[in-house]
Amino acid sequence: MAIKIIKDCVAKAELGLMAKNQFGDFVKAVVDIEREIMAIGGDLHADEEAMLLEDGSAQENLWGINLYPFFSEDEWIEFDSMINIRPSQNNRSRGVEDSEIREKIKNVVKKLVSV
Repeated sequence: MAIKIIKDCVAKAELGLMAKNQFGDFVKAVVDIEREIMAIGGDLHADEEAMLLEDGSAQENLWGINLYPFFSEDEWIEFDSMINIRPSQNNRSRGVEDSEIREKIKNVVKKLVSV
């Protein structure tokens, strides 16, 4: 699947189609919390991360998530990615340990995904 950088908006229904064609029920995404954009559609979060870095993002602002478009709004974001492991930013797990960063990610996703 081709990776897309979302700077404006993507329909949740489009994410659903992508999910069905790729992993079945979810889409991988990497969110830039500073630029408020995200990359979707990669087989690996690392591929999406690389595309955003080439586009001018700073690595410390990039966080990997999974989006489950068929789940309810309060359950559809999963904070789980190998790219999130960064002890230098006090994040020692695949999740996103800082609640402020999780909120920023949620806000970017809410801004970019139309229901």
